[in-house]
Amino acid sequence: MAPIAVGDSLPDGTLSFFDENDDLQNVSVHSLAAGKKVVLFGVPGAFTPTCSTKHVPGFIEKEAEFKAKGVNEIFLVSVNDPFVMKAWAQTYSGNKNVKFLADGAAKYTHALGLELDLSEKGLGIRSRRFALVVDNLKVTVANGENGGEFSVSSADDILKAL
Repeated sequence: MAPIAVGDSLPDGTLSFFDENDDLQNVSVHSLAAGKKVVLFGVPGAFTPTCSTKHVPGFIEKEAEFKAKGVNEIFLVSVNDPFVMKAWAQTYSGNKNVKFLADGAAKYTHALGLELDLSEKGLGIRSRRFALVVDNLKVTVANGENGGEFSVSSADDILKAL
C-alpha cells in the first residue's frame, strides 16, 4: 500500500488513550480530527531514543507556535498498547496538549501505509516516523521518514510547512 500523501483523505480507524479521569477510551480518528486542523505524528516506539529525546519534545515545546498557526490539536500515534503510551506521556511533565494515542495492533498505521517491519531488531511491526497536517480530514502536509531517519518530520519541519 502506498503511504498516505497530500490530497488524500485521512482514513478512519480506532486508537486508544487514557482520558483525564484515567478511563481507557477507544476513539475514532475521524471523531478527533473532523472539522479541525490537526498535526498527527507517528514514531516507531515509546521510550526509544530519537522518539523520546527529539521527536516528541519538539511538538510539546512548540505547541503554542502550532496554535498560532491555526492547529487545533496535536496527536502522537505509536504502535504500543495504551498502558505503555500512558506511562510514556507521564514522563513529559510539561505536556498539556499532545495527546498520546495507542495503535496496539498497527491497524491504523497500516491504513496510513506507514508500517515498518522491525522484526529483525525484535520489535515486530512498527510505524515509520512521520508527521501529517490534516485540515478537516484532508492531508495538506505529509512528511514521512525512511528507516531510522529523522530529517523531515520534526516539529520545526512541520511549522515551516504551515
